[in-house]
Amino acid sequence: MKSIQSEIRNFVADNFLFGEDPESLQNDDSFLETGIIDSTGVLELVAFIEDQYDVQVDDDELVPENLDSINCLIDFIESKLKELA
Repeated sequence: MKSIQSEIRNFVADNFLFGEDPESLQNDDSFLETGIIDSTGVLELVAFIEDQYDVQVDDDELVPENLDSINCLIDFIESKLKELA
């Protein structure tokens, strides 16, 4: 089974990096500050999370603390999965 980190990294690379080297993206890099993901991209990212992990992302969870880097996403997804367990 793929790790959450590799699934997120692959999704970001395939959908947002557009030919840039995926290895150049660090797990703590801010998607918004680096310009990797814009507001529309956040919606695509949320749709991916909801589909991939069968979780519901609430409006009040659409904040950078949850969604703005690979590490933030890993923590957020793991906490959502624990809620379901």
